[in-house]
Amino acid sequence: MGGVRKLATSFVVPGPCGVAVRDRLKHLTPQDERVLRAVGEHQGALASRDLKARCADGLEHGADTWAARKRELTALSSSRIAGAITKATHDQWALSRRCQAAYIQSLAAGIEMLRHRLSLPLGEKGTKRAAGGYRSKNEWFRKSRRLAMLEARHAAAVADRQAGRVRVVRGGKRLLNTRHHLTEARLTEDEWQQRWEAERWFLAADGESGKRFGNETIRVTPDGEVSIRLPAPLAHLANTRHGRYILTAHIAFAHRGAEWGDRIAANRAVAYRIHLDVERGRWYLTASWQRPVVQTVPLETARARGMIGVDTNADHFAAYRLDRHGNPIGDPHRFDYDLSGTTTHRDAQIRHALTRLINWAKCVGVAAIGIEDLDFTPEKTREKHGRRKRFRQLISGIPTGKLKARLVSMAAEHGLSVVAVDPAYTSLWGAQHWQKPLVTPCRKMSRHDAAGIAIGRRALGHPVRDGVSPARTELRAWGRSAPPPHDRSDRAGHRTVQAGPGTWGREGTRPPATDRPPGGPSPSGKRKRETSASNTVRDAPSTQQWVQDSLMCTG
Repeated sequence: MGGVRKLATSFVVPGPCGVAVRDRLKHLTPQDERVLRAVGEHQGALASRDLKARCADGLEHGADTWAARKRELTALSSSRIAGAITKATHDQWALSRRCQAAYIQSLAAGIEMLRHRLSLPLGEKGTKRAAGGYRSKNEWFRKSRRLAMLEARHAAAVADRQAGRVRVVRGGKRLLNTRHHLTEARLTEDEWQQRWEAERWFLAADGESGKRFGNETIRVTPDGEVSIRLPAPLAHLANTRHGRYILTAHIAFAHRGAEWGDRIAANRAVAYRIHLDVERGRWYLTASWQRPVVQTVPLETARARGMIGVDTNADHFAAYRLDRHGNPIGDPHRFDYDLSGTTTHRDAQIRHALTRLINWAKCVGVAAIGIEDLDFTPEKTREKHGRRKRFRQLISGIPTGKLKARLVSMAAEHGLSVVAVDPAYTSLWGAQHWQKPLVTPCRKMSRHDAAGIAIGRRALGHPVRDGVSPARTELRAWGRSAPPPHDRSDRAGHRTVQAGPGTWGREGTRPPATDRPPGGPSPSGKRKRETSASNTVRDAPSTQQWVQDSLMCTG
């Protein structure tokens, strides 16, 4: 097995460090909406100007330039608003740099694959680990042109990164490009303009511990009253003292409302963001705050009560429960979801599937969920898979990033840990060693179900390919230990699989299959099967019935 790569060590994923809840701002008056639009437009223009200045600084940016930008914005708004804008600008620039690095890495992977395939003779077949040569001279020529194009893009991206140049679009690049395809998007020019303006507004404020109700710019009282500290040029719109505007809408967070109330009662920091859903015509307020870093439980503690192994696929989760010894228990479970449609629909589908998975995990009493640490970034290139467009779409449709983040946050609320494992060979070895032995007339096993067993065993610290046959290890779930070798017990030493110390009846003998003692004559005094007259003629079936012991049916 020299070709098998070294597997990464399984680990418990750290818990979430932040919380965000949202509620709708209902019954706003026309004056409230005019004020919100004016504040969002004014502060959005300041944010755009600040982002332009930050991108111009590039790698020369430092604490002095940051302070200079903040002083300039303070004169046009307030100190707190200026701090929120500059911090948001810095985060957006840093995110663009990370995306730029990922783009360069993707280009480098495509270039390497093209160079490899172009170096091979035409028509050479590939292997499971490496692609082969191209089929014709025409395809070879077109791929050589694409190689030159990717090399040019890679050189330009590397030059931009070294110079500190990033390309950021406030409002989103996708929405910007939609302007040229209004017919396909079923939007009018006015509708697109409204969405574009709403996305570029800036109506957010960072929390401040020690200030009244945890935020001085956007303040929410315990009874749900929302007020905004207006920037200096818009102070004439205030309807109360100290340049504040109180909205007529009241909020009440249905989810985590008690936790939010405890924070603002203690004047702890809570950040707020107000945004408009143009499509629905609704205003929303989002509250967020940080949590202390949750100490992850030790890996052995997470494994103590067994594990649920989850195989992630493009349209469902395949889950299987295992005990702490690595034995599959019960039947496989499948949690379907549909990732077609809008982003909101896809997020809801993932959330509902994870909710069903977590509820099942709570019901069976496990303490952890094992999942693959997936990252398909190098696998999505068209250079690696060529004409296999459907396969590329399949792996691109698996929501690996959102799935891991959402699963960790949802599982932490129910006291469940998430164990990440190396995804290498889980589907291959699961299907090879677990799929066929577990198939029964009443149980259907798919390749994905077997992969869930492999993931769970790896999360528990057991090898996927056990030295004992899976059909034999399944006896542990029935309170039995594996029998010795067929010839003599001292050939392979002690029994390879042992039931747990608390398993009832584990040292007992297997009950007889019939109503006669083992090796003795039948009650009728006759043989169950007459001697066959020839090798080609079968005897009539026996009238004796195999009696299943009731204790063996308890698990």
